[in-house]
Amino acid sequence: MKLFRILDPFTLTLISVVLLASLFPARGGFVPFFEGLTTAAIALLFFMHGAKLSREAIVAGGSHWRLHLWVMCSTFVIFPVLGVLFAWWAPVNVDPALYTGFLYLCILPATVQSAIAFTSMAGGNVAAAVCSASASSLLGIFLSPLLVGLVMNMHGAEGNLDQVGKIMLQLLLPFVLGHLSRPWTGAFVAKHKKWIGKTDQTSILLVVYSAFSEAVVNGIWNKVGVGSLLFIVVVSLVLLAIIIAINVFAARSFGFSKADEITIVFCGSKKSLANGIPMANILFPTSVIGMMVLPLMIFHQLQLMICSVLARRYQRQTQELQAQEKARAAKA
Repeated sequence: MKLFRILDPFTLTLISVVLLASLFPARGGFVPFFEGLTTAAIALLFFMHGAKLSREAIVAGGSHWRLHLWVMCSTFVIFPVLGVLFAWWAPVNVDPALYTGFLYLCILPATVQSAIAFTSMAGGNVAAAVCSASASSLLGIFLSPLLVGLVMNMHGAEGNLDQVGKIMLQLLLPFVLGHLSRPWTGAFVAKHKKWIGKTDQTSILLVVYSAFSEAVVNGIWNKVGVGSLLFIVVVSLVLLAIIIAINVFAARSFGFSKADEITIVFCGSKKSLANGIPMANILFPTSVIGMMVLPLMIFHQLQLMICSVLARRYQRQTQELQAQEKARAAKA
């Protein structure tokens, strides 16, 4: 029961969908139906994201450029370098698709909601977190497909620059159209944030079901055993520990405040499941998506659990610091 209290409701739903696809995979005429439904849901998802993000939010935060620059460096430079080195090293004999999955994970943009929520909980610079997380998500639409074409081709994985145009058409075009529609749709989107969140989650669940249905038909569970799952968990924990340590060290070395350090840690160590799974659905053959997104799905849950603990620790430190400042002020 403790495990179910740790896992968030969406993760439990995600696990349920994987089990559903494992027991009742889509076959025959249902395959094109789910593919079409998934494509429409993803287009709607990015349309809504475009309508939700204001012009001010896109251009805001320029005054804190050092913080944003480091978060972008952590997300799109340090993470991919670690992924390339790990895929090149390949220390354990597992399915090569898992190494490709970790490499793919490392080139994705950061999350938005959880990065901001953890920053707020820990007492960090929330305004900077909003700007950095939003900028990462927006830039990821451009940079992640390019990195797939460049970095993953270097590793010999499937993915090429021709597919960048495809992902721009299926993700960027709906995003731009959504943003341009803000004068007419902005108020509706702001009023129905919960509904937008459901659209976000539904599109992910559809992609996961379609991907795992194809993977089950192709025998994924004959390839992924307990040892492979343990491998994913251990590598995810090590990767997360390394990137958090690098961000803490950089924040303190560059003289950022405690609030900014918190923002850097939580915005620079996340990877987006919401962006990653739809992109994978476009960039890679359906037959390999199930295997490739396993590292992302497990890393996503672990980052929430670890960062939740870390946020509470930062929260206590922030409260202690505030109490000390009040005590000094009272003495003065």
